[in-house]
Amino acid sequence: MFSDIGALEVVALVILAVLVFGPDKLPKVIRDVTQFIRKVREFSDSAKADIRKELGPEFKDFEFEDLNPRNFVRKQLLDNDELGLKEIRNGFDFKQEMSAVTDAVHGRDSGSSGASGSSGTPDRLRKRDGLEPGEAPPFDSDAT
Repeated sequence: MFSDIGALEVVALVILAVLVFGPDKLPKVIRDVTQFIRKVREFSDSAKADIRKELGPEFKDFEFEDLNPRNFVRKQLLDNDELGLKEIRNGFDFKQEMSAVTDAVHGRDSGSSGASGSSGTPDRLRKRDGLEPGEAPPFDSDAT
């Protein structure tokens, strides 16, 4: 619960508690707070036990942590492979998919190595010296 509190913060909280409650009342305040926390835990445990009892034997493996949406999705989809999701996830080759998309955007065949003479389509990334006679200048959508 307090895993990110350092020693200096604990010392500052103790000094603040002594200043606020005083050294005489501080033990009674600590005792009251611990009793309150203990009662809240007992109430929570009894409520969980009542809910488990009311749900019946078909929910004997029910955990209240599963009500957290992140834990529910992790348990139902990621840990349970009844749907074959691991096989589908492992079947994707993202590098090949991205290279196919890149080639499609640049107007190249996905099997070509990028040379303009091999596939018959011009290499649009290669700088040209000039325009052919009658050829329109290239349109740059980012420049407009």
